[in-house]
Amino acid sequence: MASENRMSVRRSLIPLALALFAARCTNGSHPTAVEQPAAAAPHFLRWAGSSPPQFTVTGALSRQPVGGALLASQAAGLSLDRYTDSFWAVRGEPRSLQINYLSSTGDTSSAFLRLTTTDPAYVPGVGDLAPGDSVLITVTIDPDNIKVSLEPTGLLFGDPGQLQISYGGADGDLNGDGVLDDTDSRIESQLLGLWYREGTDGMWERIPAVQVLPDKSFVSALPHFSEYAVCW
Repeated sequence: MASENRMSVRRSLIPLALALFAARCTNGSHPTAVEQPAAAAPHFLRWAGSSPPQFTVTGALSRQPVGGALLASQAAGLSLDRYTDSFWAVRGEPRSLQINYLSSTGDTSSAFLRLTTTDPAYVPGVGDLAPGDSVLITVTIDPDNIKVSLEPTGLLFGDPGQLQISYGGADGDLNGDGVLDDTDSRIESQLLGLWYREGTDGMWERIPAVQVLPDKSFVSALPHFSEYAVCW
């Protein structure tokens, strides 16, 4: 019972922390980045294993995934260079997409990403959305790093969307040296965070996010869309 109470308290703190973060965000085009000195690109967490990860998808999909699984999209012939799926977000209606890991045994219980929207307000190149209007949102997963891009880039929200992204796919090897040790624990507890960048030429910056250690994930309120990664 004590364990259940602790979990209930932990989960109840997430909406509060997100609300405080959203209140700090301006009404401009980007979230409030954490100020830090100029530095080299951050260390991206890589997927564990020698083969690309596989996923299953649930939610308000724009199409039915093949066999229920999220497959790499085919771009430039048979080059499988990314994982992608889409759903329609509607202003004034809650919509969500959840992507789970697909293990080698077929287990789909480990969540990787959950994206929830209720108030898409402005689409670049289209303009303001009226209540009931919709926009096609696309989530693309990097096959090498624990990184996603959310499109259309620059989509603005009235009430921020919510992104939860797990780094469990690194299997604890956060520095990629093939050894699980105290260095990985220090990275997780002191250095790890959620980062974003504007466009492929932009600088990666850390943004405020709630770290949920039991779930090995970060949760953040998103006033707009860009590219996001778990880094240190």
